[in-house]
Amino acid sequence: MLGHRKERTGVVLSNKMDKTVVVVVERLVKHPKYKKYLRARKKYKAHDEKNACGVGDQVEIIETRPVSKEKRWAVKSILKKSAV
Repeated sequence: MLGHRKERTGVVLSNKMDKTVVVVVERLVKHPKYKKYLRARKKYKAHDEKNACGVGDQVEIIETRPVSKEKRWAVKSILKKSAV
């Protein structure tokens, strides 16, 4: 499994930083006892080299080497631009 990188799909929550976007990734998790599906959300800081992402854009991020203290992800592609 050499060269395998994790990929996630999420929505851009903030693009106020230079070359950085905050992406929220939502997934469904089944409760162990009650078997109900719950929405689990996690925020990732991703590197956006060209400052191309806007708030509300649906993006695909990929795991990369550490770029800064909290950035370990990079924007791979913009799947859908926001209507706003």
